[in-house]
Amino acid sequence: METINKKAIADLAELLKEHKLTEIEYETGDTRIRVSNKGNGPALPVVPPVSVAAPASSVPAEEKKAPVAANTVKSPMVGVVYLSADPNSPPFVSIGDLVGAGQTLCLIEAMKTFNPVKAEKSGKIAQILVESGTPVEFNEPLFVLE
Repeated sequence: METINKKAIADLAELLKEHKLTEIEYETGDTRIRVSNKGNGPALPVVPPVSVAAPASSVPAEEKKAPVAANTVKSPMVGVVYLSADPNSPPFVSIGDLVGAGQTLCLIEAMKTFNPVKAEKSGKIAQILVESGTPVEFNEPLFVLE
């Protein structure tokens, strides 16, 4: 049985509180840690990873409720999304941009680590469903490709 990384769990719990999330999940290699403030019991499951689509882009809240297209890039983890490398840099992508498979669309910060979210296939950015600096949940739509 794999050893549970208590420091990683504590860091996730701190991010949960700091960003007022109900659940946070981190995945690396064959380990996935999920911390939740839902329910009464402890939340320490360590389970094998699940394959996930790439993230989606930002759009007003009312448009987020629209049905999610098949070409949606989704968040592979819980964290804070950043649409550019730093506040003084242009965004990685904008609506109307043509992107290639493997191209970085955004970054998600989890446990003080910036993780690139890449396009799984080529396409045109039709929608950006998130705003830079906002928390995102696991599997949350980030971008829609045409």
